[in-house]
Amino acid sequence: MSSGFKKILKKFLIWRFQHISDKQFINISSAIIGLLAGFSAVVLKNSTHFIQELLEEGIIKDIHNAFYFIFPLIGLIIVFVIKKYLIRKKMGHGIPVTLFSISKLKGIIPSYQMWSSLITAPFTVGFGGSAGLEGPIVATGAALGSNFARLFHLNQTTKTLLIGAAVAGVFSSIFQAPIAAIVFAVEIFSLELTMVSMIPILLASITAVLTSYFFFGDDILLHFEIIDKFKLKDVSFYVLLGVFSAIASIYFSKIYFKIGAFFKDFKGFHKRLLFGGILLGVMVYLIPPLFGEGYSTVNNILTGDIGKVISNNIFHIQPDNVLIIIVFLIGLILFKVVATSLTFGAGGVGGVFAPTLFTGAVTGYVFALIINSSNLFDHQLSTANFAMAGMGGLMAGILQAPLTAIFLIAEITGGYQLFVPLMIVSAISYLITKTYIPHNIYSAELAKKGQLITHDKDKKVLLLMDIDKVIETNFILIHPNMNLGDIVNEAVIKSTRNHFPVVNDNNEFLGILMLDDIRSIMFEQKLYKKLKAKNLMQIAPAIIDYDKDSMEVIMDKFKETVAWNLPVLKDGKYYGFISKSRLLTSYRRKLINVTA
Repeated sequence: MSSGFKKILKKFLIWRFQHISDKQFINISSAIIGLLAGFSAVVLKNSTHFIQELLEEGIIKDIHNAFYFIFPLIGLIIVFVIKKYLIRKKMGHGIPVTLFSISKLKGIIPSYQMWSSLITAPFTVGFGGSAGLEGPIVATGAALGSNFARLFHLNQTTKTLLIGAAVAGVFSSIFQAPIAAIVFAVEIFSLELTMVSMIPILLASITAVLTSYFFFGDDILLHFEIIDKFKLKDVSFYVLLGVFSAIASIYFSKIYFKIGAFFKDFKGFHKRLLFGGILLGVMVYLIPPLFGEGYSTVNNILTGDIGKVISNNIFHIQPDNVLIIIVFLIGLILFKVVATSLTFGAGGVGGVFAPTLFTGAVTGYVFALIINSSNLFDHQLSTANFAMAGMGGLMAGILQAPLTAIFLIAEITGGYQLFVPLMIVSAISYLITKTYIPHNIYSAELAKKGQLITHDKDKKVLLLMDIDKVIETNFILIHPNMNLGDIVNEAVIKSTRNHFPVVNDNNEFLGILMLDDIRSIMFEQKLYKKLKAKNLMQIAPAIIDYDKDSMEVIMDKFKETVAWNLPVLKDGKYYGFISKSRLLTSYRRKLINVTA
């Protein structure tokens, strides 16, 4: 940052504090963030679709389908080169990285995240990587919100709010669904929805969707029009679809986690790139609908044009063979998550939102198709309506965001005629999936580490607390062979503390010597050389691991032991103590900041 810019910024900040209130500035900032987020979404979508149309509608269509095999690998290689030689920093998946930054990094997101996804995701998805753009766009928008807040020296609470506003903005721009965007930001990022926070998020969502309308007009991502109205006699089938969606959600999540764990065990990024890229190419060549985001397939399903979905592959499926069509569509459900996982495992940059909608649309359609072709019932189900409900069911199951699912599909359909079936399918899918998969794809890894921010206010406050601010290190160390005389003269007299850590020569923690333990004998000089620290110390009621224990775990250890002070170990060595009084004081301060 140049000195000239710093001077201008300083003058602006002084003027801002004098003329604009914090509330007004947050609202103005949210609108700006929404505009920037919406524009970023437009750039990312346009660049990706340009590449995809250039390849799929040009080279593949005019020359040979074999290019379905090679293009995903080429895209992954390009992404690898960009990461290694241009970005040169670690890139994570958009939404998990954003969740981690909010929970553990005080909302600080590196500035390179504002542009890194904009240049890597288009090559990943445009060249056939079976992933979505929503995750990368969220990463870009969140980084914009974070760095905007840092630029203008806004506090952590405001920074988190602007990140949420940016997330709502990009979501609103992608789907042109401003209400669902607000619900998504609140549901996925566990934001507090109050009047103070709702207005900034709403402003960001509005400016972003207006940006999308300006560039795209009414050209929405998913094309659907309700033709068949909801019928009461379809309720039992929507209940069954909810169960069917839960099964598909559990399968999707488990396969995603297993393949992700498989790639983590690979040694050498080049092996992961080649292995994942080649397998992905084979799958896309055999099943072309797995190419890219898959929204064209979703739109074909919603409009009932199944012929375009089953054509253009080596199987030469006939549109009048219902059984083969059902088998092919079930194959799409089974292999979409595999293709997506291979894309990420090979180093691609993308998200799981689009694959979730893809899988949901196919799940709902094939369910209705099976019922209709069975000839066991008097009436036919609307395949389009069930495809839309299936999308809601998979969103509620895989992403564990039932409210987002309901409002997004309702906004896309342009009305609320499917609201009841969406509620039925989403609720059932969510409840069943939650039983077997406790956390969604975005948050599972963070939840394992105790770093997941939730709507539980107590847990949220504990998660946002900084362990370094509650650790005290100004204790006099005692060695196990120190005699009572040395303890009194070298520790007790010089310290204001009433407990002393006992450590060996390697600074490994052995126990605690309490002042109360020696109070009755500390003036008995005849015992000074007879008694040693190792005879007087006691074992700590519990040990706090600096590297592993979350603040919630630390609080639980204090509750279980009823101790007032517990030792902290870092890398297996003594590091300091945490006192219950300091911990509770820090908790109260953070609670005030979070709820302010």
